[in-house]
Amino acid sequence: MADLSVTAASVLKSANGKVKTGIAGATITAGQALYEDSTDSYKLKLADSDASAAASNVVGIALHGAASGQPLDYCYYDPSFTPGATLSNSITGFTGVYVLSDTAGGIKPMGDIDADDYPVVLYVYLTATTCVLNIMRGTATMAA
Repeated sequence: MADLSVTAASVLKSANGKVKTGIAGATITAGQALYEDSTDSYKLKLADSDASAAASNVVGIALHGAASGQPLDYCYYDPSFTPGATLSNSITGFTGVYVLSDTAGGIKPMGDIDADDYPVVLYVYLTATTCVLNIMRGTATMAA
């Protein structure tokens, strides 16, 4: 399977979603996974599961777009998050659980984790359009 196809205008936190604000360190689109770059004043950049341990340390999901240097709100926990994509709960390919992709900022089904990816669980399916956003990260890469 491929990464989720996100419609940025459809990304929404619920009333119970937890939000923080940071400064974008790159061009960001709503729905992309973010990390804080400790080598660049903790600016928010696109997370990536196979770039480095630091780049896979997801802090949240962008709630709107921002250019580098602009303020950016992101959600780090939400019991009923709308990711702006169609979700599946099929057992085939473990598509009910979604993880950080090896495409910068992307999110993919758990069944698509590759060797050498840092495993980071982001979403668990609730409905075709909502999920639990609760970031859980492993500390070692996946083995082949």
